[in-house]
Amino acid sequence: MKIQKTPASRFEWLNDYPFRANYSAVDEELQMHYVDEGEGPVVLLLHGEPSWSYLYRKMIPILVTEGFRVVAPDLIGFGKSDKPVDRQAYSFERHVAWLKNLVTNLELYEINLFCQDWGGLAGLRLAAENEKLFSSIVASNTFVPRSGVRANDAFLKWRHFSQTAPEFNAGSVLQMGTVSRLSKEIMAAYDAPFPDDSYMAGARIFPKLVPFDGDDEANALPACDATWRVLEKWGKPFLTLFGDSDPIMRGADTFFQSKVPGAKGQPHQIIQEAGHFIQEEKGDELAHLLVNFLKRWKK
Repeated sequence: MKIQKTPASRFEWLNDYPFRANYSAVDEELQMHYVDEGEGPVVLLLHGEPSWSYLYRKMIPILVTEGFRVVAPDLIGFGKSDKPVDRQAYSFERHVAWLKNLVTNLELYEINLFCQDWGGLAGLRLAAENEKLFSSIVASNTFVPRSGVRANDAFLKWRHFSQTAPEFNAGSVLQMGTVSRLSKEIMAAYDAPFPDDSYMAGARIFPKLVPFDGDDEANALPACDATWRVLEKWGKPFLTLFGDSDPIMRGADTFFQSKVPGAKGQPHQIIQEAGHFIQEEKGDELAHLLVNFLKRWKK
């Protein structure tokens, strides 16, 4: 397997990301980078596409101050983690397996999951397949496909763009998915993991890996349906925090609320003036909502 490693110099200028780098071998060839800060109950923060743990830079210090241990990995192909060059090296199944290996390597348990975008697709499968390791879930601008559900037009347009655009810049994608105007420095921080297109196989292929009825090249829907069978019996606390300006994920929050028993009676919210990358725009607010949620049911 040919692997690219983003040079450390690409990240040295980041002034708002002071976290120590940690690495874990998630298979024989691949190293996954993760942030590991604080002490206390574990909060696992999972990002999506094409971001990295930089997306959580506003939330991590608040959670640490409030007495939590925060683990925020970069998915394989993103951030400071290793990046296989061949798009065929990536699959839904492998992303879940890589995350499971990280959780095993770090001996994490009683995990409180916060997941967004692909962090939810992989993270919710991870939780469903390892239910005993998880204490609660917060889903934000994410979904898990299931049989009988087809992609909406907004997602199909995004997937077409991801596969055909001559240039695929992470910073520009973040800007497309936010309401507020991002600074050049912030956009550059999201571009930092990808010196050129050879580093972007994981980012490019992600939208193709989302399975829908009639469009499931990797036969991933059975595993997603199995995830839903667990979620439909999930009695542990389950919270939704969605943005009001995310056309791709609109309505997924109420679907979770109607299907997951643990979502009943929870303080679900639609965050105002927030797009798809809600952590970037409303990180402080999200962190405080997450803290209140965890402390609410832990009393």
